[in-house]
Amino acid sequence: MERTHNYQVEVAWTGNRGQGTSSHRAYDRTNEVRGQDKPSIPGSSDPAFRGVPERWNPEELLVAALSQCHMLWYLHLAAVAGVIVVAYADAAEGTMVERSDGGGHFTEVILRPVVTVASEDMADKAAGLHGRAHELCFIANSVNFPVRHQPTTTVA
Repeated sequence: MERTHNYQVEVAWTGNRGQGTSSHRAYDRTNEVRGQDKPSIPGSSDPAFRGVPERWNPEELLVAALSQCHMLWYLHLAAVAGVIVVAYADAAEGTMVERSDGGGHFTEVILRPVVTVASEDMADKAAGLHGRAHELCFIANSVNFPVRHQPTTTVA
Protein backbone atom coordinates (compact mmCIF):
# COMPACT_ATOMS: atom_id res chain seq x y z
CA MET A 1 0.00 0.00 0.00
CA GLU A 2 1.36 3.41 -0.94
CA ARG A 3 1.30 6.23 1.58
CA THR A 4 1.74 9.91 0.87
CA HIS A 5 3.90 12.10 3.11
CA ASN A 6 3.99 15.88 2.97
CA TYR A 7 6.86 18.06 4.14
CA GLN A 8 6.50 21.73 4.90
CA VAL A 9 9.33 24.17 5.37
CA GLU A 10 9.55 27.93 5.27
CA VAL A 11 12.36 29.81 3.58
CA ALA A 12 12.60 33.50 4.42
CA TRP A 13 15.02 35.88 2.75
CA THR A 14 16.96 37.92 5.32
CA GLY A 15 19.34 39.73 2.99
CA ASN A 16 17.58 43.04 2.31
CA ARG A 17 20.16 45.74 3.07
CA GLY A 18 17.51 48.45 2.70
CA GLN A 19 17.47 48.73 -1.08
CA GLY A 20 15.88 45.37 -1.85
CA THR A 21 16.93 43.95 -5.19
CA SER A 22 17.56 47.34 -6.79
CA SER A 23 20.76 45.87 -8.26
CA HIS A 24 22.63 42.59 -8.34
CA ARG A 25 25.06 43.80 -5.67
CA ALA A 26 22.50 45.59 -3.48
CA TYR A 27 21.33 42.57 -1.52
CA ASP A 28 22.69 39.62 0.43
CA ARG A 29 21.76 36.05 -0.42
CA THR A 30 21.15 35.19 3.24
CA ASN A 31 18.04 33.31 4.28
CA GLU A 32 16.62 31.13 7.04
CA VAL A 33 15.18 27.66 6.51
CA ARG A 34 12.58 26.95 9.16
CA GLY A 35 10.38 24.08 10.17
CA GLN A 36 7.82 23.68 12.90
CA ASP A 37 9.52 23.14 16.27
CA LYS A 38 12.97 22.83 14.66
CA PRO A 39 16.03 25.06 14.85
CA SER A 40 16.52 27.36 11.87
CA ILE A 41 19.18 26.58 9.30
CA PRO A 42 21.14 29.67 8.24
CA GLY A 43 21.29 29.62 4.45
CA SER A 44 22.89 31.55 1.64
CA SER A 45 24.10 30.89 -1.86
CA ASP A 46 27.43 29.29 -2.67
CA PRO A 47 30.24 31.85 -2.20
CA ALA A 48 30.88 31.54 -5.94
CA PHE A 49 27.45 33.17 -6.37
CA ARG A 50 27.95 36.02 -3.87
CA GLY A 51 26.94 33.90 -0.87
CA VAL A 52 28.14 33.86 2.71
CA PRO A 53 30.65 31.02 3.26
CA GLU A 54 29.61 30.46 6.90
CA ARG A 55 26.04 29.56 5.90
CA TRP A 56 24.67 26.42 4.28
CA ASN A 57 23.89 26.64 0.58
CA PRO A 58 21.25 24.59 -1.28
CA GLU A 59 23.87 22.52 -3.08
CA GLU A 60 25.46 21.45 0.20
CA LEU A 61 22.05 20.67 1.66
CA LEU A 62 21.23 18.43 -1.32
CA VAL A 63 24.46 16.46 -0.84
CA ALA A 64 23.77 16.26 2.91
CA ALA A 65 20.22 15.00 2.27
CA LEU A 66 21.54 12.19 0.05
CA SER A 67 24.16 11.23 2.61
CA GLN A 68 21.73 11.35 5.52
CA CYS A 69 19.03 9.36 3.69
CA HIS A 70 21.53 6.64 2.75
CA MET A 71 22.83 6.46 6.31
CA LEU A 72 19.37 6.16 7.85
CA TRP A 73 18.36 3.36 5.49
CA TYR A 74 21.71 1.64 6.01
CA LEU A 75 21.38 1.71 9.80
CA HIS A 76 17.85 0.30 9.55
CA LEU A 77 18.98 -2.51 7.27
CA ALA A 78 21.93 -3.28 9.54
CA ALA A 79 19.66 -3.58 12.57
CA VAL A 80 17.28 -5.91 10.68
CA ALA A 81 20.22 -8.03 9.44
CA GLY A 82 21.80 -8.36 12.89
CA VAL A 83 24.81 -6.23 11.96
CA ILE A 84 25.88 -4.09 14.90
CA VAL A 85 27.13 -0.74 13.62
CA VAL A 86 29.04 1.17 16.29
CA ALA A 87 30.10 4.17 14.15
CA TYR A 88 29.17 5.68 10.79
CA ALA A 89 30.64 8.75 9.09
CA ASP A 90 30.41 9.93 5.51
CA ALA A 91 32.56 12.39 3.55
CA ALA A 92 30.09 12.99 0.71
CA GLU A 93 30.93 15.10 -2.33
CA GLY A 94 28.73 16.47 -5.08
CA THR A 95 29.77 17.79 -8.47
CA MET A 96 27.76 20.49 -10.17
CA VAL A 97 28.38 21.94 -13.63
CA GLU A 98 27.46 25.54 -14.29
CA ARG A 99 26.40 26.40 -17.84
CA SER A 100 27.39 29.58 -19.65
CA ASP A 101 23.86 30.99 -19.13
CA GLY A 102 24.30 30.74 -15.32
CA GLY A 103 22.10 27.66 -14.85
CA GLY A 104 23.50 24.26 -14.09
CA HIS A 105 22.99 20.78 -12.76
CA PHE A 106 24.59 18.13 -10.60
CA THR A 107 26.46 15.46 -12.52
CA GLU A 108 26.99 13.11 -9.58
CA VAL A 109 27.25 12.70 -5.84
CA ILE A 110 29.73 10.30 -4.28
CA LEU A 111 29.05 8.95 -0.80
CA ARG A 112 32.07 7.66 1.11
CA PRO A 113 30.64 6.08 4.24
CA VAL A 114 33.04 4.58 6.76
CA VAL A 115 31.10 2.03 8.77
CA THR A 116 32.52 0.43 11.89
CA VAL A 117 30.95 -2.85 12.97
CA ALA A 118 31.22 -4.65 16.30
CA SER A 119 32.96 -7.82 15.05
CA GLU A 120 34.82 -9.24 12.05
CA ASP A 121 32.09 -11.76 11.24
CA MET A 122 29.72 -8.85 10.42
CA ALA A 123 32.02 -7.07 7.97
CA ASP A 124 30.99 -8.80 4.72
CA LYS A 125 27.28 -8.55 5.45
CA ALA A 126 27.74 -4.90 6.45
CA ALA A 127 29.50 -4.07 3.18
CA GLY A 128 26.70 -5.66 1.18
CA LEU A 129 23.96 -3.51 2.69
CA HIS A 130 24.90 -0.33 0.83
CA GLY A 131 23.30 -1.42 -2.44
CA ARG A 132 19.94 -2.06 -0.81
CA ALA A 133 20.15 1.21 1.16
CA HIS A 134 20.65 3.02 -2.14
CA GLU A 135 17.66 1.27 -3.71
CA LEU A 136 15.43 2.35 -0.80
CA CYS A 137 16.67 5.92 -0.30
CA PHE A 138 13.85 8.36 -1.05
CA ILE A 139 16.20 11.17 -1.97
CA ALA A 140 18.43 9.08 -4.26
CA ASN A 141 15.28 7.87 -6.02
CA SER A 142 14.27 11.49 -6.62
CA VAL A 143 17.35 12.90 -8.32
CA ASN A 144 18.27 12.69 -12.01
CA PHE A 145 22.01 12.14 -11.59
CA PRO A 146 24.06 9.18 -10.36
CA VAL A 147 24.66 8.71 -6.65
CA ARG A 148 27.77 6.56 -6.30
CA HIS A 149 29.11 4.77 -3.24
CA GLN A 150 32.65 4.16 -2.08
CA PRO A 151 32.08 2.52 1.30
CA THR A 152 34.68 1.32 3.76
CA THR A 153 33.93 -1.18 6.50
CA THR A 154 36.11 -1.42 9.60
CA VAL A 155 35.92 -3.50 12.77
CA ALA A 156 35.90 -1.99 16.24
